[in-house]
Amino acid sequence: MRCFELGAHDAYFDLAKQVNPVWLKWLHARLLTGIVHRPNLRRALINVFWLIGDKVLRMGVGLLVGVWVARYLGPEQFGILNYAMAFVALFGVFAGLGLNGVVVRDLVTNPGSANETLGTTFLLQFLGGWLSFGLVVFAINFARPDDSMTKLLVAVLGFAIVLKCTDVVRYWFEFKVQSKYVVWMENGIFLVLAIVKGALILMGAPLMAFVWAAFVESALVAVGLLVVYVWRAGGLGAWRIRFGRAKELLNDSWPLILSGLAIMVYMRIDQIMLGQMLGDESVGIYSAAVRISEVWYFIPMTIVASVFPSIVTTRKLSEQLYHQRLQNLYNTMVTLALGVALPMTFFSGWVVNLLFGSAYAEAGPVLALHVWSALFVFLGVASGSGYLTEHLQMLALGRTLLGAFVNLLANYILIPSFGILGAAMGTLVAQMSAAYLFDLFHPKTRKHFWMKTKSFVSFYRVSFK
Repeated sequence: MRCFELGAHDAYFDLAKQVNPVWLKWLHARLLTGIVHRPNLRRALINVFWLIGDKVLRMGVGLLVGVWVARYLGPEQFGILNYAMAFVALFGVFAGLGLNGVVVRDLVTNPGSANETLGTTFLLQFLGGWLSFGLVVFAINFARPDDSMTKLLVAVLGFAIVLKCTDVVRYWFEFKVQSKYVVWMENGIFLVLAIVKGALILMGAPLMAFVWAAFVESALVAVGLLVVYVWRAGGLGAWRIRFGRAKELLNDSWPLILSGLAIMVYMRIDQIMLGQMLGDESVGIYSAAVRISEVWYFIPMTIVASVFPSIVTTRKLSEQLYHQRLQNLYNTMVTLALGVALPMTFFSGWVVNLLFGSAYAEAGPVLALHVWSALFVFLGVASGSGYLTEHLQMLALGRTLLGAFVNLLANYILIPSFGILGAAMGTLVAQMSAAYLFDLFHPKTRKHFWMKTKSFVSFYRVSFK
């Protein structure tokens, strides 16, 4: 980061000394000069750096601790835990009320009403948290009326949803482009609780102890967010609640609630349906494969977050150049996804045994199949930037709903015949339907279908010519 403190000329040559010459052709002096002399861009890049660092740390440490916990608990108890987490996540969508992006947007466009927006959002999400908690408790009593252990796990994890109302502080720091303070606090708590989970394993603690540890982590983060806000912003007393503002926020966010619910359905319904149809051990084995398969999903999100402003700007300048940039993005996503999927297909059994042990050996074939969902996840994230740029939000909602429906139907048909492999098949079919095939059937998105198809062909030509 030292180059941001130097003059433009010195910054360029200071960076040039540290970068391999092969990559220097990609670093234009004018670009670096622009970064140095644009404080808002500099702050945004630093903010992205903190967010990426947060994700990498959490995924790395989280995977290691998760693997250790999975080995300790065994497939059945690990399955109960993942079933409960998936069940809570499904209903947790109602807690956030889809307000994240709406609130950040409104804070940027109307900073003078920040206290009114923050106070009203806090109340809405507090009420949404209680609604989610009530729904999840009711639903688990219906889904598993005689399973007292799972009902207790879901109740404890579900109550943590109520604490999510403090996420409004997170929105404020995103608006201020100061996410590093939240990252510091959350990672500190995350690392402490990772150590606690390790201690619980060494002490031979029961499953419920890990659930309480997860709840304590949520509670500490909620309190920590408020403390950080008081430290940086000066207190909560200035927050105001206005019911007219609540109506405005909900009018903007309701499509996002529906979209978020659909995303949760086709990201987590497979674990819930496995638990209902085959039992908790199947959920544990399947979840082990999913943990490894989904660990790569931060890659497209990070890339798209970095190039999205450029894509929006390019479309204003030239439609042809815009499509060229989007095609390059699709090509990149296919290359990266196949770079993950191809080796994982051949080494899935070895990877599962290395990380989770022989008790999870059945997860190997599941991983080999499920990892191909990454191809369509990567493309779906990339095309999301095109949908937003072209103001196709309702079509984005439509493809998400399609994915949820296909996943439900595919799981219902395939799980009885193919077991946990059927759940992986269902996920793959759902992701393909939503992120690729959907584009073919609407005139406004058909060009995205052909660009994605071209990215497959381009990879084949480059790799096998």
